Amino acid sequence: MLDLILDRWGDLDPAKIERRHFISLRDANANAVRFTNYCVQVGRVLMEHAIDVGRRADNPANGVQQIKGDTDPREAWPPYLIEAYRATAEGRALLLFELCLGTGQRIGDVLKMRWSDIEGGGIHVKQGKTRKKLWVPLTASLQATLDAQERRSVFILTNSRATGPWSYRGASQAIRKIREDIGALDFDIHSWRYNAACELVEAGCTDELVAAVTGQSPKMVAHYTQQIRPRVRAIEAEARRKKPSTGEGLATKRRTEQKRNV
Repeated sequence: MLDLILDRWGDLDPAKIERRHFISLRDANANAVRFTNYCVQVGRVLMEHAIDVGRRADNPANGVQQIKGDTDPREAWPPYLIEAYRATAEGRALLLFELCLGTGQRIGDVLKMRWSDIEGGGIHVKQGKTRKKLWVPLTASLQATLDAQERRSVFILTNSRATGPWSYRGASQAIRKIREDIGALDFDIHSWRYNAACELVEAGCTDELVAAVTGQSPKMVAHYTQQIRPRVRAIEAEARRKKPSTGEGLATKRRTEQKRNV
């Protein structure tokens, strides 16, 4: 989002940015409700920073109305794009993907992970947003990817000089390049968190069990997995339909006993 603002307003003096600029930015993306409203939200935070550093006295984004209507909810990546990403990515880009998908954590927390956090077949996580402490089991795919990595730094995802963690900007740019290559620009990095929650629900986990991995509240788990729940319930319903009823089971048993008597 900051890259978008830089592209449109990079040559503007922060003191000369006006309310009309935010309205123009909002209306330029009006076909995507969630995205266009986020434009205004990020711009508002940016202008607060401009006030803090003495570049302006007020926030022109305050009061700019968000667009109402049907939201465009974030969705988990479809299986074919998951496969395409794994087939295309390598190095840090692949490791970041497996860490996000395997642990179900936010990218900010994933970038801070250290090799010393891995213990007993899982990884210790302290979430930056909620301050929750978790221990998340490693998936087979994530374990295999970790085993193949060279430990160049205390951080699992290190910068090119191995002096610190990979930056959010660098990681985001690398992932975007792959998203462009495989046609996944409609799906972002945070959607991998949705994938992790959906995979757990598909495996039969309750919302409480999913929350134990992702660190979310059961209510948020339900929100993240809403797209997969109808399918999971339909599969369960079909399994029950195929299962013989008690009456059918007794009838089968009687027929078997009659054959034995004969």
